[in-house]
Amino acid sequence: MYRIVDKKALNPTVTMMEIEAPLVAHKAQAGQFIILRVDADGERIPLTIAGYDRAQGTVRIIFQIVGATTEKLNHKNKDEYIADFVGPLGRPTKLDGLKKVCIVGGGVGCAIALPIAQALHAQGCEVHTIIGFRNRDLLILEDEFAACSDHLTIMTDDGSYGEKGVVTVPLKAAIEAGESYDEVIAIGPLIMMKFVVATTRPFGVKTTVSMNPIMIDGTGMCGGCRLTVGGQTKFACVDGPDFDGFEVDFDEAMRRGTMYRDFERHAYEETCNLFAKEAN
Repeated sequence: MYRIVDKKALNPTVTMMEIEAPLVAHKAQAGQFIILRVDADGERIPLTIAGYDRAQGTVRIIFQIVGATTEKLNHKNKDEYIADFVGPLGRPTKLDGLKKVCIVGGGVGCAIALPIAQALHAQGCEVHTIIGFRNRDLLILEDEFAACSDHLTIMTDDGSYGEKGVVTVPLKAAIEAGESYDEVIAIGPLIMMKFVVATTRPFGVKTTVSMNPIMIDGTGMCGGCRLTVGGQTKFACVDGPDFDGFEVDFDEAMRRGTMYRDFERHAYEETCNLFAKEAN
């Protein structure tokens, strides 16, 4: 059993938890993920490590409440326990030798981008960060990104905070203005990463994308995160989750990402109804 050391709502649909897991914290690196089960009968879900404290033996996870398991997890409170918390899994993000990087995060994908930005900042890299949200109410981790970024740009679709527009607008403007990035690291919805790659490709700027959004069981056995990279079949959970964005077949990945949407919506609604009955 793993104790929830802290819990905080970052916005109406996104929650942060600190989990007491010293063995995971000891080996965790930016870009890796864990697999958890809320209870002994629950499903296994992968969640990216959003931070860790080796001294305290804790691992931070940030999750969006979109399905049955994340709904159950969100009903857990501080000092309660979850059944399983396994990791770290996946390949760490490659950061060695990078001197100037642009991090592009979208929505809850910013939770994955933050430890990467922090690790780059800690090694002396110049970090430019662009994060985007639909509106101000969904903004998360602004202070944390500000602390590890040499330049931070916040975009909202409706212009309710920061600049109005999508993340590719300031990215393209920066490259055209002469910013010479060793690498662009994009993490967020598949459609966002697809258009980030379309923006950087004409300039030949190396672009890494995180394919966490299509992971399901996190072990490579289910095949749900199968994707085509450079004409070859890869699995996001065991071969990634980071890949060369220029080689990823995003259209195929987006088709696969919708396969379980109806099933997950049904499971989520059943779980919500169960909690509502218990509350009454």
